[in-house]
Amino acid sequence: FHQARSPFIQTARCYARPVRRKRSDIPSHLDDLPPTMLKKDYANVPIINSVDDVVKRLLSLEMASQKEKMKIKTQQLVEKVRRSPNDNGSFEVQVAVLTAKIRTYEEHLQRHPKDKSNRRHMLMAIDCRKKLLAYLRRVRYDTFENTCKQLNIQYTLPPPYCRRITKRWLVKKAFCRKVFEEVRKLKAPERLKQRREWQARARAAKE
Repeated sequence: FHQARSPFIQTARCYARPVRRKRSDIPSHLDDLPPTMLKKDYANVPIINSVDDVVKRLLSLEMASQKEKMKIKTQQLVEKVRRSPNDNGSFEVQVAVLTAKIRTYEEHLQRHPKDKSNRRHMLMAIDCRKKLLAYLRRVRYDTFENTCKQLNIQYTLPPPYCRRITKRWLVKKAFCRKVFEEVRKLKAPERLKQRREWQARARAAKE
């Protein structure tokens, strides 16, 4: 014997959705950073070796935010491809900075797939990186190969341009060709006149 249920409860149960659990097993490109590493602003301070262990822990990546970890990760990628210790604006360095941003956006979108703003920023960064890599591939191919190898980037060639043939495009093309031919017919007598004048001048110059 089943207990009678109200239609309101049945409707509510039909529309009920299971609660999504947070994905904690998504790998991050920041996982290889050791938690004992100091933050970027405190790594080169000479007095850091004489401070207490508690202070070191507070200044380490264990207590750092995502932004501070990103600074160190970006610096590591830049160190792999920069031309000199003072190089901060070459094409390779720009590609490394964009690569760190793109990987962070990808991880964020895996957890929040409906975040359209970050998806748009990621696509803009990918577009910018493609342009830089295409320039490097065209101008300095050895640097392009080394950059892709060091940053673990799989570069794919852009597809060749192809126009979609539509009925409107065919009609427009036929009309333009017809106009071109009519203009050419109207200018034919003038061209013939100019050609005869040039031939007469050439004969006079020879004589």
